[in-house]
Amino acid sequence: MLQVTAGSDKVWEVDFRPGSITVQDQPFNWDIMALGNERYHVVHEGRSFSVEVVHVDRPGKTVELKINGQQMELTGKDRFDLLLDKMGLGAAATQKVNQLKAPMPGLIVDVRVEPGQTVQKGDALLVLEAMKMENILKAPADGTISDVKVRMRDNVTKGQILIQFG
Repeated sequence: MLQVTAGSDKVWEVDFRPGSITVQDQPFNWDIMALGNERYHVVHEGRSFSVEVVHVDRPGKTVELKINGQQMELTGKDRFDLLLDKMGLGAAATQKVNQLKAPMPGLIVDVRVEPGQTVQKGDALLVLEAMKMENILKAPADGTISDVKVRMRDNVTKGQILIQFG
């Protein structure tokens, strides 16, 4: 089973079985002819469609199509994606992190990374002293440091960008 979304308001349950496709538990009968160069001619329920595959993002599970000249982006979620969403661990929770910001005002007492360095989620990046306590700020995700915006002994404010990831 695959959940396919177009825009913010159209969602379909699609099931692929050997020899058949169902959409919303109804058989989906179509004829498709490849025209070459990512272009197709599709006939469904007596209607003819010209379809062009504009872009495919396999990791993001998105396909951008042009159907009869109209641009459309489709996003697919399999049962594992849906389970992760249900658990609160879906795509929104795993988006690429671009920067690390100070969680509170304080003093930078240790910088443990430098630009170009590759880090993994949980690696110590900086030590921020706040209210006489040392707080180790860790990498929120795997990535590469593109810029360190602070140095030892810098005072920082809450929300200030400390590190940028590339």
